[in-house]
Amino acid sequence: MKILKWLIGTLLALACLIIAIALLLPNEYAVERSVVINAPAEKIYPLIAAPKEWKNWSVWNQRDPAMQMSYSGPENGNGAAWEWQSKSQGNGGMKFNDVNPPKKISYQLHFEGMGKPSVGNFVLENQGAVTKVTWSMQGSSEGNLMMKLFAPFMDKMLGPDFEAGLLRLKKIVEQS
Repeated sequence: MKILKWLIGTLLALACLIIAIALLLPNEYAVERSVVINAPAEKIYPLIAAPKEWKNWSVWNQRDPAMQMSYSGPENGNGAAWEWQSKSQGNGGMKFNDVNPPKKISYQLHFEGMGKPSVGNFVLENQGAVTKVTWSMQGSSEGNLMMKLFAPFMDKMLGPDFEAGLLRLKKIVEQS
């Protein structure tokens, strides 16, 4: 019985420690990656602004070819939206809410059970014969204790996915 009391006490102390650490962590997180593509922004923009094109370059679609997708709103640009269901990549949705062709696309992203939506941007900067494409996302874990534990690691968790997606986008654009 003593061992059981000790085990329960230890687990409670550990849970309290984890909660205390989580409460001290920052609420905000941000991820940003860039790539230079040998093409004008006008050639790149349509592949980002059309949700149906994402399956060709997004790393998440590559990881789960069985991902169930549903689209709403216009085919591209402001108001274009999609929802997905995936056993390995999670369930969520994205909607473009501010576009400035061919320079910028802003979006709102949500995942089931993850609290507040994140906001993100694609910024395309013409630099002579090439275009710098920057993909960024910011969010807040406020009100979601589990997300608060992940917030400090979001850049390390999502950054490689942003990089892989941008490199696939670069390859598609430069080969066409």
